[in-house]
Amino acid sequence: MLDSTITVTTTDPATPRAMARTNYKRAAVEVPTVLLIGITYGGWLLMTAAYGRWPLWIVAPVVVVLLTLHSSLQHEIIHGHPTRWGWVNRLLGMVPLSLWLPFERYRQNHLEHHIDERLTDPLDDSESYYWTPEDWARLQPTTRVLLSMEQTLAGRVIIGSFWRITVFLRIELHAVIRNEKRVRAVWIEHLLWCIPTVLWLTLVCRMPLWIYVAAMVIPANGVALIRSFAEHRARPESRQRTAIVERAWLLGPLFLFNNLHALHHEAPAIPWYQYNARYRAERERLIGENGGLVYSTYFDVARRFLFRPHDAIVHPTGRAPTPKHAVHDPVLVT
Repeated sequence: MLDSTITVTTTDPATPRAMARTNYKRAAVEVPTVLLIGITYGGWLLMTAAYGRWPLWIVAPVVVVLLTLHSSLQHEIIHGHPTRWGWVNRLLGMVPLSLWLPFERYRQNHLEHHIDERLTDPLDDSESYYWTPEDWARLQPTTRVLLSMEQTLAGRVIIGSFWRITVFLRIELHAVIRNEKRVRAVWIEHLLWCIPTVLWLTLVCRMPLWIYVAAMVIPANGVALIRSFAEHRARPESRQRTAIVERAWLLGPLFLFNNLHALHHEAPAIPWYQYNARYRAERERLIGENGGLVYSTYFDVARRFLFRPHDAIVHPTGRAPTPKHAVHDPVLVT
């Protein structure tokens, strides 16, 4: 197997860290990830083909797990895995099993999210759940109620599963009309990739699309929202805005150990199967630097926030402050 050496750098040169400048070997082809991609696509084909022959209460939960895992793999691919060849990675992640999210739009938005000094910013962070005071004041009362409910874990999973897809598609429609960032080409490519997915589901599996969306796609989005729910909180220092969820023995593998989120933001070039060992080696430093923003398990997250808000929905400072020493390093997001 060919190897290539990658230098992992960080955005916070004022903080001494053991991994601030680490050279390590990265495989040209990360075999565990390639195998997992094959298992995920193969499992999806098998389980969707079982529709009509197996009970829906068996097929749907398994497909939900596979769709969640596919989303985690797309996230891994966005960060340059599993090969050194970008076009190969893109091909592996392009198939739109969830139908509603174009891979390229996910890639664009997520890399913006990895500009760590802008984390939680209501305008600059594409994955922020915070609002500026001005934008919040302009919302209708009904919208404010729904968004406030989404600040709880129960609301995020139940309401957010529908809400986030609806809002995303509405925003994308306006972007397509204005052709922002050449988004029309992105959507044309995405819809072309959707054709074989839809034909497989409707003609081969004889599955109504509404069942696939309602019983599998939307619940899978809800599971993914468990991961993102408590990943970030507004704090003055950018390193303290990213959380860690330890001992996630059930959901951690499904999220490809992105529950160790502070480590992921520090070094997204590390493949998922190396996260646990590296986290054990760097645990004390990581927790010290993120200000102790640690949850023991996802059950701990649920215990704290199932029906209580994770944080105030209006950003405490209006916008995320940028540390004076922050320097964006593109190595982190490529």
